[in-house]
Amino acid sequence: MKLIFERGHEGQGCTVLPEPDVPEFHLETPGRELPLRLPHVSENEISRHYTELAGEVHGVNSGFYPLGSCTMKYNPKVNEVAAALPGFTGIHPLQPVGTVQGCLDVLKRAQELLCEITGMDDMTMQPAAGAHGEFTGLLLIKAYHESRGDKKRTKIIVPDSAHGTNPASAVMAGFEVVNIPSGADGCVDLDKLREAVGDDTAGLMLTNPNTVGLFDRNILEITSIVHKAGGLNYYDGANLNAIMGIARPGDMGFDVVHINLHKTFSTPHGGGGPGSGPVGCKAFLSDFLPGPQPVWDGDDLTLAMPPRSIGSVRTFYGNFLVVVKALTYIMILGRSGVADAARNAVLNANYMMRRLRDIYHMAFDDVCMHEFVMSLENMKHDWDVSAMDVAKALLDYGIHPPTMYFPLIVHEALMVEPTETESRETLDEAIAVFREIYELSQSDPERLRAAPSRTSIGRPDEVQAARKPVLRYAFPDGWK
Repeated sequence: MKLIFERGHEGQGCTVLPEPDVPEFHLETPGRELPLRLPHVSENEISRHYTELAGEVHGVNSGFYPLGSCTMKYNPKVNEVAAALPGFTGIHPLQPVGTVQGCLDVLKRAQELLCEITGMDDMTMQPAAGAHGEFTGLLLIKAYHESRGDKKRTKIIVPDSAHGTNPASAVMAGFEVVNIPSGADGCVDLDKLREAVGDDTAGLMLTNPNTVGLFDRNILEITSIVHKAGGLNYYDGANLNAIMGIARPGDMGFDVVHINLHKTFSTPHGGGGPGSGPVGCKAFLSDFLPGPQPVWDGDDLTLAMPPRSIGSVRTFYGNFLVVVKALTYIMILGRSGVADAARNAVLNANYMMRRLRDIYHMAFDDVCMHEFVMSLENMKHDWDVSAMDVAKALLDYGIHPPTMYFPLIVHEALMVEPTETESRETLDEAIAVFREIYELSQSDPERLRAAPSRTSIGRPDEVQAARKPVLRYAFPDGWK
């Protein structure tokens, strides 16, 4: 499709402004060497351009989006209506607290409900995303150990199946990462964990269900091993959608947790945000939370810094409107509805896995939680059809590819997460597509290796696109 600069012609436009009734004023500060070159397009052309752009985007509203570990579920429009209320959008973060009591009440209620769901005692809404929440949680762990004079605790244990942001966040927080392998069952190897812990262990980062979609049956023993060594347990909330309202990280022995509101609690996920990654903690870490925090002062809410706060991790109070959406979602579902959503997510994943296991190799052929991982290593060996080929072929059927080549412990991996908002009919259609692609891998593998064939762009050179992206339009006449 054409870029906006390639549309229209000199002199076209869509603004009708009256002549100014005040004198012109020219800034004396240095300006551009050349005038700003903007596209000359009519309103009609602008409308067509953005409509065409929208048609090039695949979202949950376009079709099936089983992107593993990302929980790309449908987000009820009522959440957007609530977040668009003037009382929420028309405020300023520097207003006196007496004039924004309703907004502070939203923050406080969201904290309380999320603490109940996760089994935590306190929470901050400041972190702007999941990885930001990881970093914040690790700073809490660091502050706790340092407050006790235990500065030798410099290591964070991270399983090899963890999200890539886990070790990155640990390093950013000043820790050394200790990687431990998973067992043959895809869960934490207890013997390797016992070998890794010691008096230098600051904590363990883990998500449960884990990255291969399995609930670790040894979770209480895992957290106990770390606690006995003097470390703390950090819960990565990426997979909370599978257990919300049913099992709580706090009851599993976790001391700190981050939550992805833009995944689990129904804010549109993808496209760069905005997200929100609240961090909850047990009571003994509450004094270290970022601030300011909404607290009760008699019958009114005010803002206060915790006594030993690590300081603010973001301006003001986080992505507030994302919190509004999450609170709306939780309050509409209620206690039973939140649990039902988790149950349906698990049901959909198991249904799809069972319908595909006879032809696709499941990396861990056990009852899964919210997602399952297929290994296409045999298909690659037998017919030279890779996980990438299958993922690209799905685009021709209007299905967004699953997560590819992750987790790294599974070769030729495809990670599928159907979420609770997909109907059985949609799952059946997707299953039929996966089965058809499997048959093509044997009868016409070249077609899969050339896929997609029905999209506007086929297979770009992804290495070059990552290393040398073209981010600037080159005007034909050389204009900068």
